[in-house]
This record gives sequence, structure tokens and C-alpha cells, in this order.
Amino acid sequence: MRYLCIYKSSKPEGTPPSQKEMEQMGKLVEEQKKSGTLLATEGCMPSALGARVRLRDGKFLVTDGPFAESKELIAGFALIEAKSKQEAIEANKQFLKFAGDGEVELRQVFEGGDCAPQA
Repeated sequence: MRYLCIYKSSKPEGTPPSQKEMEQMGKLVEEQKKSGTLLATEGCMPSALGARVRLRDGKFLVTDGPFAESKELIAGFALIEAKSKQEAIEANKQFLKFAGDGEVELRQVFEGGDCAPQA
């Protein structure tokens, strides 16, 4: 099963990781890529460089960043392969040990033949 892991940092937006955090995260990323668990991962640029695009009643609304609710901003994402939801949770616990305070929202990705999300 594949899971999209959406990371929201508790640090102020734009706070760069320390050199030690970068080294530790690099090792974790390398280990997870070699094991086949980590399929893709990237950090996000500050919301000031982004936009939100909405469609409501057939009309588009585009709002340029920065966005006010910094606690809800996505700081990065990963796409992982896991045998179960619990395995995906454990992988993200490991990630948060290096990333620091924040949260990861896990969302199982539909696979070819899935008709409904699995519980």
C-alpha cells in the first residue's frame, strides 16, 4: 500500500533545518530509499511563493500566499510504501524524531482496482 505523508511543522514557516537535522534526515532518507519504503519526498517552499486555487459554483478563485494559518501549512511530503497503516505510522514516528515537533497526516493512496478506502 502506498501512503501520502503530509508534514506540517510546528516551527515558524521558512525556518531552515539545522546542519545536524539535515545530516540525520539525509541518512534516514537514504536508508528508506534503499529499503524501498520511501518512493518520493520533498520539502515545500514558503507559502508566500504559492497560491490556492478554488472552484465554487463554476467560478475559480485564486488566492496568492502567504497564508495566515501557518500551523496548517504543509512543510513537505513523502510518498511511502508500507504493508499496513501501522507500518506507515511507525515510519512517520521515525521521521518526526528527526524533523522535530509537528504532525504528519497519512492518507492511503488509491491503487489500481481500489473502489473504496480501506479501514
